[in-house]
Order: sequence, then C-alpha cells, then structure tokens
Amino acid sequence: MRPKAHLRALFIGWAIAALLAPPAPAMELKPDTSAAFDAYVRATETRMDDDLRQDHFLAVDDLPDARRQEAYAQLGRGQIYIRERHTLEDGKSIHVPGGLIHHCVGVVFVPGATLSQTVAVLQDYDNHENIYKPDVRRSKLLERDGNKLRIYLQFYHKSLVTVVLNANFDVVCTEVSGTRSMSASRSTRIVEVANSGKPDEHELPVGQGHGYMWRLDTYWRVEEKDGGVYVQNETIALTRRVPEVVSWLVNPLLRSIPKSVLTNLLNATRRALANAPASATAARPAQFDRGPARFRPPGRLFSIRCCLPIPNGANVPQKNPRGYRTDVPEFLRFSREFGRRSRAGQQLCESAVAAL
Repeated sequence: MRPKAHLRALFIGWAIAALLAPPAPAMELKPDTSAAFDAYVRATETRMDDDLRQDHFLAVDDLPDARRQEAYAQLGRGQIYIRERHTLEDGKSIHVPGGLIHHCVGVVFVPGATLSQTVAVLQDYDNHENIYKPDVRRSKLLERDGNKLRIYLQFYHKSLVTVVLNANFDVVCTEVSGTRSMSASRSTRIVEVANSGKPDEHELPVGQGHGYMWRLDTYWRVEEKDGGVYVQNETIALTRRVPEVVSWLVNPLLRSIPKSVLTNLLNATRRALANAPASATAARPAQFDRGPARFRPPGRLFSIRCCLPIPNGANVPQKNPRGYRTDVPEFLRFSREFGRRSRAGQQLCESAVAAL
C-alpha cells in the first residue's frame, strides 16, 4: 500500500473508531428525529403505491427501456441489481434532524424457484437465524393472525466494535396476484444490547445507546416469471448523524454499508431457495399467469392447469387433469399465438386443443 493510501486508511479507521467505540457519548433518539423518519416512510410508501398502479412492481420496471432491458439481462446473468433511493416530499429532501436515513433497493433473480417457495422461505422466521447468519443471530415468530405477523430478530455485527440489537417487527403480507407477493416489515422496538454474552448482559432503554440503528422498515416483493422468481428488498433504516468533523470522510463509507448488507441479504435468500425442499415448490398449484383479463373470462371448463416456460419467455398451456375456465375462441387464439413461437409450444397447444 502506498504511504498516502496507508495514512488515509488509518485515518478512516481512527474516525470510525472514534464514532463507534463504547466510550463515545450516548445518543438519544429525539421525537423530531423519529417524526421526520415517519414522514419519510409515508412519502416512500405513497411512491410504492403509485408504482403498483403503474405496474412498476420491481425497481427495474420504472427504468427507461434501454436501462430496463440491461438490468433484466444483468439479473438473468446472476448479478444483483442495487441502487440507492432518495425520497422527496413536494420535490424537496426531507430533513432528519440528528439522524441519517439509509435507503436502498436490491433485486436478485433465482431461476427455477417459485412464488410459493420464496414466500415460504421469507416467512420462515424461526429459521432466519440460520438463513441470514451471522447478521441475524436469533429469530422467532411471536404471533400470526392471518396475513399479519409479529416477529423478533436479534442482529449481530462485529467489526471495530461488536453491535448487538434486539428488534421487534410488525409484518403485513399481501398476495397481489397468482405470480406476485409482497410484505412490509416495520420495526416497533429496537434496543441496543450492552455487554452481549457476558454475565451482566442487558438491554439499554429504547432510543438510547450509540445510535447504530433506531428504526428499520423492510419491504419485500416477489414476482414469478421468466422461469424463476425475482426477489426484491427495499430497506429504510434510521441511524445517528455523523459528527460534522468526520462526516466528509465517514459518510461515503456509511453509504456503502447498506449496499453491502443488502447484497448479503439477497445472496442468502438465493442460497436458501437453492437448498429449499422440492415440496415447497409444489405448495401452490401451478396456474395460468394472471395476465390481461381477456384471457381469463368465465366460460367452459378445460383440462388445462399450468403454463410451461419456454426459452423465449412465453407461457404455453400444458394439459393437466385440473380445470381452468376460459372462453373457447379466446383460448384457441391464445394457443395459436404462443404455438407459433416454438415447435415445442405448437405441439403442446395442439395437444391441448385436441382435448377440447
């Protein structure tokens, strides 16, 4: 390492140590800091609702055409798409006195996985301590009432100092369609654990401590298409503000940390899906992609149940004992349209039509 680079690394280490070391003065979460975070979350969730109305289900869907195609190609190659987000209110940044908001979104594609399989992994909260270790050291599902859940997670991070946080979350899960699902996890209590692993281990009062993390809201979206699932995580975290004397040096590093954590999170989810039992894949019966309504009118019952992905991304009907209701002429047109795209698709469609 060159002398200047070495000195810079030492200074960064000193600055971070001064910021995070236990002797540093404790920070308290102020009401105006918490209120500003709530305002930021409200504005962000309004944007999320707008995205749904515009059918921008994934973060890559709102990109210009060329960039969107590039992003999907990147995901298809196994890479992770990540970008920072900055929510505005009335076109202006939302000021957070005494705090910093870290807001990132990431997407990963898992070929061969299904929606039901992915939802099962994400909702297996008792097993998150294994799926997401070492970042999650303990996890537990506390309560479940329909699509509403209460969970407990203990976060663990060791670098210059060891940070242990106990956190409780309220989770709401929503099935958007037969191929889309999403959930929102909002922190209700985050406390710092002092002297972790020692006889005098104890929790600090809520909102007190070193301000490593005061609030955390996480939003998952899952879409099944293209022969697999796209898994998206959007995270909004609130931490203490960095002292001005070192902010110019530390802030760039702090902004890189959420991206690193998000990358680890999505990679861990992908590994969990790769190791998931085959039975999880069959938990939800395969069915037609719930596309335009013209393909799904009530009508005659056919022996068609699922769609078979083919290389060009189209869905081709496959014969199956279970029934699917549609209109005869519409189904025939649908079959011919997709049958033209490949010889295999044509053969499958001809077999399906012959069964009418």
